[in-house]
Amino acid sequence: MIYHLLLPLAEHYTIFNVVRYTTFRGVLAAILALLVAFAFGPRLLRVLRAGQYGQPVSEYAPEGHAAKEGTPTMGGVLILASSLFAILLLSDLSNTYVLLTISVLTGYGALGAIDDYRKVRQGKNAGVSARAKIVWQVLIATVAVVLLYLSPGFEPTLSVPFFKNLHPDLGWFYIPFAVTVIVGTSNAVNLTDGLDGLAIGPIMTTMATFGILTYVAGHAKLASYLFITPVPGASELAIVCAAMSTASLGFLWFNTYPAQMFMGDVGSLALGGGLGMIAVISKNELLLFIAGGVFVVETLSVIIQLASIKLRGKRVFRMAPIHHHFELLGWPEPLIIVRFWIISVLCALATLATLRLR
Repeated sequence: MIYHLLLPLAEHYTIFNVVRYTTFRGVLAAILALLVAFAFGPRLLRVLRAGQYGQPVSEYAPEGHAAKEGTPTMGGVLILASSLFAILLLSDLSNTYVLLTISVLTGYGALGAIDDYRKVRQGKNAGVSARAKIVWQVLIATVAVVLLYLSPGFEPTLSVPFFKNLHPDLGWFYIPFAVTVIVGTSNAVNLTDGLDGLAIGPIMTTMATFGILTYVAGHAKLASYLFITPVPGASELAIVCAAMSTASLGFLWFNTYPAQMFMGDVGSLALGGGLGMIAVISKNELLLFIAGGVFVVETLSVIIQLASIKLRGKRVFRMAPIHHHFELLGWPEPLIIVRFWIISVLCALATLATLRLR
């Protein structure tokens, strides 16, 4: 909104030319989202405690998690509110990519909020059924991807890391592919959100990484120099990534071990869905597997565990997702969290390194 108000003034007052620069607005959005998260975090915590929005612990969780029963949940509202506030103020709201990303964020956030609310009110870890949740996730993602597919100038091609001239055209198959990326990323983040601060660390590093990737994709000269697929207008998503990354940092203040409040599905589903949408728009769907390596490993651990039990009748891990496996091995929770954060940073650096390995 501020962007649209100040932009016309740039024609008469040169000082307002700074609002044209994505980097300037991205930095402002990052600072603003962080400050809003810090300012309203304590208030949200008081509201959640007063409303008795305590997290019911899953019966399948390790025994040590029983002490976390009743910790306020739905803290993801803080991330969404802080980031959306900065995005709406400082981004170009006429940009289709920004609007589509906001739509996925709010749609998945609403679904997660309903799920969290039902869990709290029922007093057990069973909110929206798994089938209903998937149906709504697929529906929201499909609408967003179809609108993206029909937008002017969009090409349903796939960028393959390390191969600068390999851009297969998927045609209409791109729609189910992109929907799978968005829904898969959303659920991967949700699976990772099992320890205090575990998911939010990789979210910050991955969002920051995609802030760079979207800026480069939207910058014609940089995209050409680095041999990546140019996506005119995608640089505006760097503002979205910056706001979401620092809003997550602000939330971490309250979510770090021992957590004062949990993110809940309202945060994990929305952040994962938004991240998947950004990857799809910027043509970095395959790079998401590298940047979000922690989420990939967590998801694969669940798939491997279920497949092994079904086919062999044996477990591969003591418990899945894999962070619970390390818990049962005797690793302290903070040790698991920090090591996963370190791995996430390494994944981010590896992703950025691919920009020259083409």
